Amino acid sequence: MARVDEGAVPLAELWRGGVVESTHLGHAVICDAKGIVAAWGNPAAVIFPRSSCKMIQALPLLETGAADARGLSEAHLALSCASHQGAHLHVDMAGRWLADLGLGEADLRCGAHEPLDHGERDRLIEAHEKPCQLHNNCSGKHSGFLTVVQHLKAGPEYVEMDHPLQKAILAATEEVTGESISGWGIDGCSAPNFAVSVVGLAGAMAKFAAAKPGAGAREDAMARLARAMARYPELVAGEGRACTELMRAMDGRVAIKTGAEAVFVAIIPEKGLGIALKVLDGNSRASEAAIAGLLVKLGVLEAAHPATVKRLNPVQKNWRGLVTGEVRLAPGFAASL
Repeated sequence: MARVDEGAVPLAELWRGGVVESTHLGHAVICDAKGIVAAWGNPAAVIFPRSSCKMIQALPLLETGAADARGLSEAHLALSCASHQGAHLHVDMAGRWLADLGLGEADLRCGAHEPLDHGERDRLIEAHEKPCQLHNNCSGKHSGFLTVVQHLKAGPEYVEMDHPLQKAILAATEEVTGESISGWGIDGCSAPNFAVSVVGLAGAMAKFAAAKPGAGAREDAMARLARAMARYPELVAGEGRACTELMRAMDGRVAIKTGAEAVFVAIIPEKGLGIALKVLDGNSRASEAAIAGLLVKLGVLEAAHPATVKRLNPVQKNWRGLVTGEVRLAPGFAASL
C-alpha cells in the first residue's frame, strides 16, 4: 500500500479565460471479480473511504439477521447506506425506525448538525427549533447500527472500536477488500472509518456487483443492499445531489455512493464491475466529473442526460449568471475514456 499522494494523476481541471486555473489529482480503479480492469494513478494508494463504504458497514445489519427479525423494508436498507439531506422524508423515516425499536433520538451517537435540505432548514428556523441527531446525514446508518445492537443485546456505545458491532464491520471490511486493516480514523458521524486501498475498495464494489441473491449470507446481503440503493436513490442522498440524480439517470441499474473528501464508488451488477476513486484535494466537483466520465465510458450512463451534463465538463457561472469557465476531465484521463 502507498500514501494517498503517491502516483496520483490529473483527473479534472478548472478552466477560466482559456487558462487552466486548478488541477485535481487523484486515483481511479475499475475492478471485476478477477481484479483490476483499468486504473489511473496508484491503485495501492491508501484512503479513508468515508461514507462511500456505508454498504459495507451495513453488512452486519443483514448478516446477523437483525434486518429480517425487525421486518425492515428495502427502503430501510437504502437509508442505512445513506448520506442524506436531512429532509423531512429522511428525518421522519429515521425517527419512525427508532420508535419501532423502542428507541429515540437520544440513543443515536452521530451528533446533530443543520440539515442540508433547505426546506427543512427553513422550517426549523421559522419554528425556532434546533436540529437534532435525526438531521445528521448519517442517522439512517446509525439507525441500522442500533438495530444490530439491539438484536445482539450489545451495549449502547456502539461507535467504540471494541464494540461487537464495530468488530463485525472491521471483519466484513477486511473480507470484502481482501486487506488487513492497519489504520482507522473517526468519521464525521463518530463511527470508525477503516483505511483501505483504492483497489481494495473497488474490488469490494465488484463483489457487491457480482453478488447473487440466495447465494449465501454474504452475497445475499450484498445483492440486497446494492438493489435497495439503486431503487431508492432519493433516500441515499436527496434532491439535487449527484448520487440521487445519477442513479435516477441509470434507471436503477447502478448503485453509486459518494464519501467526504471526494471519494466515489459505483456498483454495476449488469457488468460485474466495481469502481472506486479518490480526488486528493477533496473537491467534489472533480470526483463527480470523474465518476460521471467513468460511468459514461462503461455505457451505463448517457452522456447527454441532464444529470450527466450537470457534472461532466459543467460550465461554471458567477453570482450574476455570467459564464466564468468550466470543469473538464484532464486530457490524459479523458483520452483514456
